[in-house]
Amino acid sequence: MNSRERVREALLCRKPDRIPKALGFFDQDLEAIAPTAPEDYFNLDIRYAEFDPPDNQDTFRRYLDTLPEDIHVGNPAQLRTYHEWQYHPQRGTARPLSSVRSLKDLVKYVFPDLSNPTRHAGLSQKVQRLHAQGFAVAGAPPHLGGELFEAAWRLRGFENFMTDLVDRRGMADYLLDQLTSMLIENALILARAGVDILLLDDDVAMPTGLMIGPATWRQYFKGRLARVINIAREESPDLLIFYHCDGDFTRLVPDLVDIGVNVINPIQPDCMDGAAIKREFGDRLAMWGAVGSARLWDWGTRDQIRSEVKRCIKTLGPQGLLLAPAYDIDFAPFENIAAFIEAVEEFGRL
Repeated sequence: MNSRERVREALLCRKPDRIPKALGFFDQDLEAIAPTAPEDYFNLDIRYAEFDPPDNQDTFRRYLDTLPEDIHVGNPAQLRTYHEWQYHPQRGTARPLSSVRSLKDLVKYVFPDLSNPTRHAGLSQKVQRLHAQGFAVAGAPPHLGGELFEAAWRLRGFENFMTDLVDRRGMADYLLDQLTSMLIENALILARAGVDILLLDDDVAMPTGLMIGPATWRQYFKGRLARVINIAREESPDLLIFYHCDGDFTRLVPDLVDIGVNVINPIQPDCMDGAAIKREFGDRLAMWGAVGSARLWDWGTRDQIRSEVKRCIKTLGPQGLLLAPAYDIDFAPFENIAAFIEAVEEFGRL
């Protein structure tokens, strides 16, 4: 069974030859942990076909290296996301739409063209190359932190957008409709390129629960997400749908299953009870992540990492599981990453 077959079996809640694995990084010095690309060095099962950053990313990276440490203007991956939206959180400046007070003014805002052909030139060819090598390919639409909820509050400001949801519903609906249309266009580009997995991302929760009530989420977000999923699947019927939300989004899980989500991520063990979700939805909802707290990855021992992998396999496996850190790795030592890889290979054979 190759990686593509293995991942598909796992995410369809069937039994693969072994549990697939993935890693996620955030500000980790990748050159310090792997002499080649981490996905190749650690023999991971997932490859990513994202919309390409600008052609001049190397020049931009060299420019960043010349700046003082207290100056931050983004990174190459943000060139066509944060910068196109004029969103610069590190500066503490106003949100692009924070001063808008009426629907009349909101409709004047010109949204960036996230589907410009230069962004995805060669995307289909990249997917085909990865498929020929036996890898499952996941694709993420370009977005502003997240596709809907996160993008909206980053544009409006958190307090403004939360008020919109209650008192300025016409503004909330208009903004979310524009974001949904953009998301559909980009999801279709990925579906047509042949990705196996569509990555949807929206942090609507915190460690203690949802930032908005389930009823509000259903009113504003459930139908829009369902539309995105249905249209993408019309283009690619076998497309698998991945939904990411940090924190505890347990109360949304039945709704996510209802609209056709195949796999949730990251199931942070200090926030969510993955075993309870497995008991209720394990025949139709897979889990991607689930391994360890951020503290465990940064400060834990090899043995603790191995024990956590065994726990996840026992309580969440063997079907419907793709093991990965429940938090993006930032300062984890190489020894802990290697311990994770070794443990999945050792304990994950089915």
